[in-house]
Amino acid sequence: MLHGAIGASCQLKTIAGLLASDYDVHLLNFPGHGGEAFPEEAFSIPLFSTSVHHYIQKHQLKHPVIFGYSMGGYVAMHLAKQHPQLIRKIITLGTKFHWDETIANRETKMLNPETIAAKVPVFAAGLEAIHAPNNWREVLQRTTDMLLAMGQSNPLQPEDYKTIQTPVLIMLGDRDKMVTLEETVNTYKNLPNAHLAVLPDTPHPIEQVNAEMINWFIRQ
Repeated sequence: MLHGAIGASCQLKTIAGLLASDYDVHLLNFPGHGGEAFPEEAFSIPLFSTSVHHYIQKHQLKHPVIFGYSMGGYVAMHLAKQHPQLIRKIITLGTKFHWDETIANRETKMLNPETIAAKVPVFAAGLEAIHAPNNWREVLQRTTDMLLAMGQSNPLQPEDYKTIQTPVLIMLGDRDKMVTLEETVNTYKNLPNAHLAVLPDTPHPIEQVNAEMINWFIRQ
């Protein structure tokens, strides 16, 4: 199970708990997230993809199913592109597949640490807690740099999805204000072996998602 940008694996524990009775569930943090040490290199999708690959090898996981929330879904897709035989199936939720300069600039404006600390101190405190002992402000700055780079050049281009043979279920909440239905459908159409689900009464933040519903779709 792969978490989203500026997030951590602890945010997926509720869904993981529902799956644990029947599945061997693995929660991992990307480098620099959830207290993991900051990498020497910049945050990037290839970096996170490589970290998941190493985790799979270290734990000798044979053709795992990967659930990726938001950025975690993008990382799973990138991993499937780079290592076609590694993953059995992918499930994404609220993954933003299309990035350009305008989108990156808009999204990164919401990642200003000082603005967050001043206007939404509860959210800032939550970020501090899940990333300790790391500085949550550095997590946001590194994420900002990554998204701006993605705005210049997507790690995955539309033609890349056409080569991913891994079975994929793409899920999008009908209340998601970050990810558009258009980009989700376009990606779904480009994938050779994909299914699409639009979830009712579902916004983008993972904390507001119906875990029971996600559990049902993952099991299906």
